[in-house]
Amino acid sequence: MPLSALTRRSFLAGSATSLLRAAAGPWIPLFDGRSLDGWTPSENQESWKIRDGCLFADGPRSHLFYSGPVAGHRFRNFELEVEALAEARANSGVYFHTEYQEKGWPLKGFEVQVNGSALGEGGYVERKKTGSIYGVRNVYKQMVGDGQWFTLHVAVRGKNIQVRLNGTLVSEYTEPDPPLLADNAAERGRRLSAGTIALQCHDAGSKALFRAVRIRPLPEDAAPPEDAAKPAPTDEIAKAILRLAAANVPMVDYHGHLKSGLTLSQLLAHGRYHGIFYGVAVNCGQGFPVDNDAAARQFAGSMQGQPCFLAMQAEGREWTRMFSAEAAGLFDYIFTDSMTWTDNRGRRMRTWIPAEVGEIADAQEFMETLVQRTVGILENEPIDIYVNPTFLPEQIAARYDELWTDERISQVVRAARRNEVAIEINNRYRLPGRRVLEAAKAEGCKFAFGTNNSGINDLGRCEYGLEMAAALKLGWRDFFVPGERGGRAIDRKPEALKG
Repeated sequence: MPLSALTRRSFLAGSATSLLRAAAGPWIPLFDGRSLDGWTPSENQESWKIRDGCLFADGPRSHLFYSGPVAGHRFRNFELEVEALAEARANSGVYFHTEYQEKGWPLKGFEVQVNGSALGEGGYVERKKTGSIYGVRNVYKQMVGDGQWFTLHVAVRGKNIQVRLNGTLVSEYTEPDPPLLADNAAERGRRLSAGTIALQCHDAGSKALFRAVRIRPLPEDAAPPEDAAKPAPTDEIAKAILRLAAANVPMVDYHGHLKSGLTLSQLLAHGRYHGIFYGVAVNCGQGFPVDNDAAARQFAGSMQGQPCFLAMQAEGREWTRMFSAEAAGLFDYIFTDSMTWTDNRGRRMRTWIPAEVGEIADAQEFMETLVQRTVGILENEPIDIYVNPTFLPEQIAARYDELWTDERISQVVRAARRNEVAIEINNRYRLPGRRVLEAAKAEGCKFAFGTNNSGINDLGRCEYGLEMAAALKLGWRDFFVPGERGGRAIDRKPEALKG
């Protein structure tokens, strides 16, 4: 799109938003800062207290429903702002279009998640982070620290929901007609209608504070903003994405690139529309623009505050001598492939370039060397994900099933499991093959969706990953999520980098 057209569109969108806000009137506080007047708690009413002018969620599960006079506590179109703080390991949330329910998790309406570092209860580990439209459009990265105040801005206009965290758009959903709903009963009420607002006290170990809750009701016919996402798709791929998102599987494409003119805003919009969170990777290594600590720091700094993961794509085997552990630690995770290596004759090759590979006179020897190099990478390099896995050069790619024998597969997946390296299910190359994935699952490996796009036209929707997740019956426990500081590969193997 020409810059002039983009500028006009932005101007029109801004004008429309300004007019809408002008018509909407002032913000109306729903919490008086002193009492629970206008609010009705559900089960375990003692879990809600007033502390230092804030609503304090502290105790067993309870939900606090707005029951006051504003709009008869029934809101359809509105802007809602909530100033909140989640203590360490706390899970909470803000519901809208809901209704009073004496017990249990609210079945009607949507929840905007509040969760920085909550681990979950029992054997369940909650993956959805603050700003998620829970189970529908999820955020998987912690965007605000524990114990820090933040502002959630939720706007519902017509069929469109937009959630901003400290002013940044982090999730968006435009409901199709008819609505697309996940299979389980708990998700069937996730449809736009009208209703009240509720706050969540999730469990006795989750402490959260709310110091302001204010709303700006909008007209019944309020239209979505000019730049709102189109109605969400409803095809089989969309159903599969929603099914996994609702089942706590991290719908993350960890291998996105800003290439061939693709901008970050376009990538994020694509992700919000389809329900895929992104990891943005930069190529780091010999012959790439990011080839030293200073360049790595510059890129990481330019991405601060963006609603996406930041990945270092470690290129070639030289990268371990080019970057320090401190610089590599600025990224959420590190990945590499086994597509660049030096053979037993001292020849460095990039295996996706046929001319560099040359004639493969002995495919078995080539495979033995490839497996040795791959295992060496998994054992020695501080990587979190093995990407483009089991790639073969053009010269022998047609013999993939023959050349990737059970023994060779076993060597690779055992090394991955031993070193806590996840296996990418790559959309671009449709790799690795199902036999490899089955062996990796049996070994206890984790998996990660990834595309390795060349631009905007091949971003896709993790189709191959969705296909394999269904075929292998992968659940949320089978998937990689970036570790907290201290639990990443670079934290386990800092001595591997000599830069």
